[in-house]
Amino acid sequence: MAADKKKKSLLSRIVYWAVFVVCVYFGVSALSYAEPLKFAQISDVHLSDKTVDTSYKVLSHTPELFKDEIEQINSVPHIDFVIVTGDLIDKPKKTLLEQACKQMNKLKAPWYFVFGNHDAAVGTSFKKDKYFDFVKKHNKNMKFDNFYYSFSPKKGYRVIVLDATIDNKITATGYLPQEQLKWLDCELDDCQTNGQLPLIFLHHPLREPFPSFHHRITNASEFYDVINSHKMPMAIFSGHYHATKIYKEGNILHVSTPSLATYPNAFRIVTVNNLKNKVVFTFDFRETNLKEVQKKAKMLTFSSSTLAGEESDQNTIVVLDK
Repeated sequence: MAADKKKKSLLSRIVYWAVFVVCVYFGVSALSYAEPLKFAQISDVHLSDKTVDTSYKVLSHTPELFKDEIEQINSVPHIDFVIVTGDLIDKPKKTLLEQACKQMNKLKAPWYFVFGNHDAAVGTSFKKDKYFDFVKKHNKNMKFDNFYYSFSPKKGYRVIVLDATIDNKITATGYLPQEQLKWLDCELDDCQTNGQLPLIFLHHPLREPFPSFHHRITNASEFYDVINSHKMPMAIFSGHYHATKIYKEGNILHVSTPSLATYPNAFRIVTVNNLKNKVVFTFDFRETNLKEVQKKAKMLTFSSSTLAGEESDQNTIVVLDK
């Protein structure tokens, strides 16, 4: 009798824990809309062969800063992809782009590229199409026909890359042509249909981290019209201003990431959890390990606090409701 009782008790425990595990598993699955996504955003590397620095960029140190950044990213587990939001090189020279691609190809994760104003050549033979073809030749993941493109890194997410650089003109301002805005509208429609979270990447920010007439998107209102017509959470990641800022505007998140070539010489690791009723963004701000170079960069900058932002712009968690 005692032995039978013991067997029944053991069996009951096994059944209990089996039911518990099943309930926990399916409970979590019900809350999760998609697997977490983790990526690195680097911006404005300005890789240069110059031996002197400018008034605010430590161009002479960009090769070593770049190497440190790649090593740091490779030390982070489970990175799904890495994206450069423009100005990979300081001047559109083939030799610099070759060095940049060689360094980027040391990454363990796949990497993608966004055009910045310093990448777009004007008055030289190394035009955007040749630049783009060179990147595609040296990066097996870049199999896109246009300078703007999209891909799905994981179920439940869509990366949308835009190109706001202005062709055949030396300018830091940006503009999104009607053809690209119509394409974006279709992409966002598809995201709603397929239950994907849009993660938009471009060089020029839609919402400026600080006012600058010479750096903004000149038709930003048209950009806003497109994204506001889609009642869904989304995030827009950019660079260009070399500033660190995170704005939450309704269910739209604006993320400006600083430059590697100017203080605070940093990049971001972003983890996104696309849940049933909300989206959770976790930001991990990574500064260079080259502290003497960073100290030098801080001395060169016009406003270190403007470029570095607040703690809430660096290491933070932001929630968007669905």
